[in-house]
Amino acid sequence: MLMQHKTVRIIVLFKRSVGMFEHWMVLIVEFVFIINTLAAILTVFRDRYRDITAIWAWMLVLLLFPIVGFLIYFLFGRKLSGNHIFTMQTQQIMGIDRIATNQQQEVLSVSDPEHFVEEQSFIRLFLQNEQAIFTNQNEVDILTDGHDMFEKLFSDIRAAKHHINIEFYTIYNDKIGNELVDLLTEKAKEGIRVRVIFDSWGSGGKNAKLYKRLRAVGGQVEAFLMPRWHLFSLHVNNHDHRKLVIIDGNIGYIGGFNVGDQYLGRLKKFGYWRDTQLRVVGDGVLAMQSRFFTDWNATTKNEKLEFSENYFPSTNASGDVAMQVVSSGPDSDTRQIYQGYLRMISMAHESITIQSPYFIPNSAIMDAIEVAARSGVRVRVMIPSKPDHMFVYRATEYYASVLAQEGIEVYAYDKGFLHAKTIVIDDKIVTVGSANMDIRSFALNFEVNAFLYSQSLALKMNNIFEQDLADATLLTPKYFAKQSGWLRFKYFFSRLLTPIL
Repeated sequence: MLMQHKTVRIIVLFKRSVGMFEHWMVLIVEFVFIINTLAAILTVFRDRYRDITAIWAWMLVLLLFPIVGFLIYFLFGRKLSGNHIFTMQTQQIMGIDRIATNQQQEVLSVSDPEHFVEEQSFIRLFLQNEQAIFTNQNEVDILTDGHDMFEKLFSDIRAAKHHINIEFYTIYNDKIGNELVDLLTEKAKEGIRVRVIFDSWGSGGKNAKLYKRLRAVGGQVEAFLMPRWHLFSLHVNNHDHRKLVIIDGNIGYIGGFNVGDQYLGRLKKFGYWRDTQLRVVGDGVLAMQSRFFTDWNATTKNEKLEFSENYFPSTNASGDVAMQVVSSGPDSDTRQIYQGYLRMISMAHESITIQSPYFIPNSAIMDAIEVAARSGVRVRVMIPSKPDHMFVYRATEYYASVLAQEGIEVYAYDKGFLHAKTIVIDDKIVTVGSANMDIRSFALNFEVNAFLYSQSLALKMNNIFEQDLADATLLTPKYFAKQSGWLRFKYFFSRLLTPIL
């Protein structure tokens, strides 16, 4: 009996201990939940310039992943500090502002001003937002194939006489990446000034080994903004997504191509790589140069670049393309390229053609597209048929399904991977550049696009789109209805994260 009594007592005490433990654990969990919720609210709502959709997306992350969510936010969610913004903006004191001021009068000197009324509104918008230089008489070639693009690029680099300035999101340490560095090393040995900016995130690290031979002969290589930031202050969510090459201040490349073997169709995962790059000869190159100067001076601790005629020479181009080079990034709340995209879609009268590998627009862009379609504007959107980033692609599918339900033509490019970032409206205004049709490009990445005002160029771009249709599939509501419930769940869930993808 005594043993039984002791056993019962032990069991009772054990149950009480377990009960008290459970009670305290519940209190601790409740406390952590309350503190986590309050901290999440204070963290994401304190920035009055952050888009409301991004606020709620980050709230979802912070609440679903207590404590861990704050580490994710620390690395990916914080905006650039005021000090970094100020530092980057002050790089404009190179005389670039004088070029913009002098060329603002070009808006009023365009021939046939009645035909150019809508274009003038764009020109004023970008001059007001960013002092984006307006230039006439540019010669512009459209490059859509990686082999053609790198062949022309390497040929122009071989002919360089004074300097080669390169800025890419991705320069991989692979075959084409090494071919580029080998060529730049040869030019540096000749005394040509060679400068390279790359994004360490996009390029898979700083790749010191890749650039060792170039640096050894005087070439200068910088990872965008990395030298200034320590690990724990790094904003890994803000990438230098720009793709620019400027050679002797006379020839410029701008568009969607990076440097890597996949851009030549050498990776089985992607197959043929369909992209769009522009080769520009004319004063439009001066605007690309000014963008590179700003990024270089914001990044390097060493030699700062200053305005000189060697870098901004007089050009004698005789083309028929007017253009502005427009930049945007987290260093500004204006979101210049986004405003340009929105205005293009809103002002279209007859047609809109869009190509983007990541189609994740915000509500304003979606509304503008749907209003245009309902107003009789023919809207056509082309996206890839395969993913390179799973969540991003599933979110793209979601928005594609919404457009298809509205009767808008949405196509999936089947030949390979579509990476082009282009919009054409009414056969007269074109934009080509690095900015995707997604919230990341609108607000998080550093981007650069050319906005071009030329009927002949617009017709060429639309002809290229028509050719792409031969290798594309129309995505109808029936196509999306046949998808599995699990697949639809994935792109509905991905949509919730679109503001921070």
